[in-house]
Amino acid sequence: MRAMLLFTFATLIPVPLLATAALSGGAWIVAVLVYMTGLTYLLDQLVRIVTPPWEGVEFPAADSLSVVLALSHFALLGLVVRAVGHGDLGLAGSLGLIVATGLYFGQVSNSNAHELIHRGARPLHLLGRWVFISMLYGHHSSAHVLIHHRAVATEDDPATARLGEGFWSYVPRAWGGAFRAGLRAERARLDRIGRSRWHNPYVQYVAGSLAFCLAALALGGPAGFAAYLAIAAYAQVQLMLSDYVQHYGLTRKIRESGKPEPVGAAHSWNAPQWFSGALMLNAPRHSDHHAHPARPYPELTIEDGAPVLPRSLPAMATLAMIPPLWRRVMDKRVRALT
Repeated sequence: MRAMLLFTFATLIPVPLLATAALSGGAWIVAVLVYMTGLTYLLDQLVRIVTPPWEGVEFPAADSLSVVLALSHFALLGLVVRAVGHGDLGLAGSLGLIVATGLYFGQVSNSNAHELIHRGARPLHLLGRWVFISMLYGHHSSAHVLIHHRAVATEDDPATARLGEGFWSYVPRAWGGAFRAGLRAERARLDRIGRSRWHNPYVQYVAGSLAFCLAALALGGPAGFAAYLAIAAYAQVQLMLSDYVQHYGLTRKIRESGKPEPVGAAHSWNAPQWFSGALMLNAPRHSDHHAHPARPYPELTIEDGAPVLPRSLPAMATLAMIPPLWRRVMDKRVRALT
């Protein structure tokens, strides 16, 4: 129960802060920004422990938290778009709210949607898909499950960053490559089961994105629509930063058969920090997730021998935005593993 309280506290505290920030602005915006950045980093440093996997039979509570987070995501999105659109916060307040919301969506909503698309229950999967669609990134629901998990740490995976590849060069390759690869995989799946291409979820991704854009324009006018696009773009960048950092330079050996070796603990970077881990629903325990994609997030752990990042995932993602510094820190670590 202690672990579940940590997940709940870490992920839900920003929700009322963001809602109040959208309504009142001022110090509430600063409070969200501090919580998502400085406070998270400070707590990670002060409490240098790895929270153990949550053991017990209460895993449905993990799904309940994911549902609450997803519904809160949609409510916050509408509230923020309306607040910026009405212009009551001023330019500085609006920009601060956009950044704060983008940070929360990028670190919590992305992690939660990722968890949901791996759940077996169709309603949960669809809920995660629509969170991604609301961030104009619906194709990730297909590309992540059908491509990334199968081809991770190989050249066939657009989401795996190559050794020496800077983040800003990675972004267009990863975004476009994942979109195309996911589309091909969905078309092949429909052909195998004999379904019409109108059943392709990409129809839903595109139509849903357009619907969210129109809703943002109706709710917040041009300013609210611009805020929505900025928040979605920022959230997408953070998701790609996570993929970039967690697989940078790691590759699977190709066997004589021409097929890659099985995915193992050595093919993902991990981060053991307790608070940012809770904030991101244990997404930084990435090797275990790839080994057991359907395993609920409270049960994830860091396996012996799994590569560990020198700092927390949010800290390393920040460093990754400065490619020369990133390569100075990480390239030698990658080479030491090969």
